[in-house]
Amino acid sequence: MPMTARNGVKLYFEETGTGMPILFLHEFAGDHRSWEQQVRHFTRDHRCIVTAGRGYPPSDVPANESDYGQDIAIADAVAVLDHLKIERAVVIGLSMGAYTALRIAMEHPKRVIAAVAASGGSGSWTIQQATFSGEAKKLSARILKEGKIPADDFANGPTRTQLRRKDPRGWAEFRDLMAGRPAMGAAMTLARVQAERPSLMGFEAEFKACKVPTLLMVGDEDEACIDINVWLKRIMPAAGLVMFPKCGHLMNLEEPGRFNAEIAEFLRAVHGGAWPFREAATGTFGGVGPAEKP
Repeated sequence: MPMTARNGVKLYFEETGTGMPILFLHEFAGDHRSWEQQVRHFTRDHRCIVTAGRGYPPSDVPANESDYGQDIAIADAVAVLDHLKIERAVVIGLSMGAYTALRIAMEHPKRVIAAVAASGGSGSWTIQQATFSGEAKKLSARILKEGKIPADDFANGPTRTQLRRKDPRGWAEFRDLMAGRPAMGAAMTLARVQAERPSLMGFEAEFKACKVPTLLMVGDEDEACIDINVWLKRIMPAAGLVMFPKCGHLMNLEEPGRFNAEIAEFLRAVHGGAWPFREAATGTFGGVGPAEKP
């Protein structure tokens, strides 16, 4: 079983194919298996690496809260690249993984060819942060008390029922995979990675300076993520934004064909030098005439 370790915690990964490497980072409610439809597509001409975050078997599931955290998740992802001797990779993340992908692009730009952040930034919009953190802590406590993940409740949330409507079998598989995960890993991840991660808006200067080509992806029914992705698009000079109509949080499962196609087109543009930086306006512009100098 392919493993690496960091600070005594074993981290599982799988790799398939050859070519430009892609590192996939999963969301809270998923794991390395969530990327199957993407791996099957991109492994034709890429080296695809999927990981299971700490707390997600076959990776270790530490019982100590101090073994979890957003900075730890970032370091774990980079450790997998180091173990595989990959100097630079495309980093693709969904939700929790999207947050990590953005932070890696910001903090380790020399390691990132391009970044894709799908359904990222829950809780980062100013008016949402306290609610997001509170919900994560409350759910963590519930999971520890009950000894299981409330998979039915979670899978029927307002940004995940879209998958049930479009693909009932896929939704049931998503729910069942989540239900089978250990309660300890889920609770610790909620309490330390989700509830305690800082808002992306606190990194405005760093994102303005980030030159990594970035594709932001969000569903128009994913209310918690829309505003922060529009903000990121405005702030990041090398970012583009794609919004999927009638789509919730689980973009890669809801619309796998379009999801894969958008990323493939993005990577073609990056590889061909056709993903430009946005020119910043030097004056005021109301949407009618040329920008006026202040």
